[in-house]
Amino acid sequence: MTREKYKKAISKNIVLKLLLLILIITIIISSYFMINRYKNHEESEALKNFMVDNNVIENTVIGEPEETNIPKTDRMIKLEALQLENSDIVGWLEISGSNISYPVLQGTDNDFYMTHNYKKEYSSEGSLFLDKDYNWEVPSTNLLIYGHNNRGTNEMFCQLLNYKDESYYKDHKKIRFTTVKEDAEYEIISVFLSRVYYKNEKDVFRYYYFINANNEDEFNYYIENSKKESLYDTGVSAEYGDQLLTLSTCEFSRQDGRLAVVAKKIKNN
Repeated sequence: MTREKYKKAISKNIVLKLLLLILIITIIISSYFMINRYKNHEESEALKNFMVDNNVIENTVIGEPEETNIPKTDRMIKLEALQLENSDIVGWLEISGSNISYPVLQGTDNDFYMTHNYKKEYSSEGSLFLDKDYNWEVPSTNLLIYGHNNRGTNEMFCQLLNYKDESYYKDHKKIRFTTVKEDAEYEIISVFLSRVYYKNEKDVFRYYYFINANNEDEFNYYIENSKKESLYDTGVSAEYGDQLLTLSTCEFSRQDGRLAVVAKKIKNN
């Protein structure tokens, strides 16, 4: 073998080894994410079963009872039990007839629970989480809850995109949001598409900044724009003083697209 052929053989061998190494690393990374997704899915299903299992309530240990005239439902008591695992759990969100039934977390920022589950473990699925600026002491006007549109696994807020179809809305008009203090039902006001706007863009509706209305004008501005942008007319509106709930997720028909579902509280269960 000539010196030139020897060098080519060595180079080819190195390239093959590098390709093999890259393949092995890719398989390891892919396996990790698949296992992680499977684990998170199993934990989500276990949590959902916990919330609907009537036999669990007898063995659920909670803290001291609060002074309130609102009787505690099974879901409220179970939520208190979950808070013993993580005090960042502030509620449970459910849309009947969909797979959206998850705990809602609130952290000190709006980043952590994008990549962590309710146990604070890393998760590519993330969690549903309430905007960090919502103040429970006031309380704030609008419960703004974010979640990933995980198209690959159909988890979190993926099925929220079904609301682009008016017929789906007509069969799923209500949202249930449970906290340790109330088990409430919300009626959908509007469903609209938006995007994350650049700072220099003027006269645009940045719904994702609205947490609390300082006055009636701010409240009306949010409702009027939500109705104006809605994909269809729900025939439902809200008045100043109503508690609002806004669900927000990514929508991929445009760059930095978003879909928002706005609802108002109508009753406690």
